[in-house]
Amino acid sequence: MKKNVIAIDGPSGAGKSTVAKIVAEKLGYFYLNTGAMYRAVALFLKQKGKTPDDTITEEDLKGLDIDFDEKGNIYLNGENVSDKILTPEISKLASDFSKIPVVRKILTEQQRKIGSSRPSVLEGRDIGTVVFPDAKYKFFLDASAEERARRRYKQLKEKNPKMEISFEEILKQQKERDKQDSSRDIAPLKKADDAVYIDTTGMEIEDVVKKILKIVKG
Repeated sequence: MKKNVIAIDGPSGAGKSTVAKIVAEKLGYFYLNTGAMYRAVALFLKQKGKTPDDTITEEDLKGLDIDFDEKGNIYLNGENVSDKILTPEISKLASDFSKIPVVRKILTEQQRKIGSSRPSVLEGRDIGTVVFPDAKYKFFLDASAEERARRRYKQLKEKNPKMEISFEEILKQQKERDKQDSSRDIAPLKKADDAVYIDTTGMEIEDVVKKILKIVKG
């Protein structure tokens, strides 16, 4: 039986978070940003002085508490870290730590538990392939690397105008993360065979949302 889940996967900057949040609002579904969960874990481990080269165990993840409020903000041990986890450093660390089996195992279990508890929209990189291969609807959002880097650069500058980072740096990091996410051994970023592919390059957010809702509502 198909789970009452809408899975939206794709690379960083493809518009997953914005689209998933709006789709969830329109349908009255719960929205879960799984990428933010990996970023929160990266921040948690960084604060403990851990690096991706260390041997990470379940003991290292003790005390980890991730939660979301009704607006989609993510909380790490009671602190709203929605802005803190958007930095390029945390983005890279999230990709690095996500390759570690114990990190993946614990978060996948949490995501399945949350997503199964109510009608949900989950977005990430392996929702339709690993977390919910039995999701009722699956979508894979994509865009050119340049387009995604532009979106990320604009987002970071809007959050912190004084941030010293160039578009070229964001693009370089974007390409490195794409390669790393797609080539990792555990749950690599890839389109599920039965997912609907949407190239969002040049598309308005509303148009992407309409396309998804048209399929979901039939």
